Amino acid sequence: MLLERYTEQRARWPSSGRHILARYTERTVFVYQAYCPSIAESAAREQKLGGGGFSFERMSWVKPNFLWMMYRCGWATKESQERVLSLEVTREAFDHWLSLAVHSSYVSEVYGDSSSWSAASKRSTVRLQWDPDHGPHGEPQRRRAIQLGLRGPALRSLAEDALVSVEDVTEFVRAQHERVRAHELERLETPFERVYPVADALVAQRLGLDSAP
Repeated sequence: MLLERYTEQRARWPSSGRHILARYTERTVFVYQAYCPSIAESAAREQKLGGGGFSFERMSWVKPNFLWMMYRCGWATKESQERVLSLEVTREAFDHWLSLAVHSSYVSEVYGDSSSWSAASKRSTVRLQWDPDHGPHGEPQRRRAIQLGLRGPALRSLAEDALVSVEDVTEFVRAQHERVRAHELERLETPFERVYPVADALVAQRLGLDSAP
């Protein structure tokens, strides 16, 4: 995992607005999910999702922002979220999910009227949600963080053809959590994240990105 000191990254990240912060390469992007031990162990061992009680009947929310995942899972302390996985997926798949994403709540400037949004929401296999990003201690930020809810074919693609690698990063999470609890943020390391570039201007506009091309 490519890491950098949190304080150094914080100085570079946008302080406000809607941005997709992510660790990515030329061909792949990393998203995070927290699972119970049985699902995580199966995924890490088999290098795919689907075992250990994983359900394809539910929507699964993935997050490209590491600290947003830490806020949601309580640094791997919440029930059924004790193990954190780093899921490396193709950028082609990630960009496709973004193109399919429908907001989880009505946005008039995107959908026109609520009935159009409701119809789009029912059809879509990808849901989009913007929430306040959070710092290491859970403090809300002015910057917004994205999460994507995948179901049906989109969830299948995450579990199968879009997935490049699976890494259980729970021990790393716990080690960094100790630094947070000790108020040693100058020693805190997080995955190296940058603002993810959405090349399609129409998709970026529909998502409401402040870093639109």
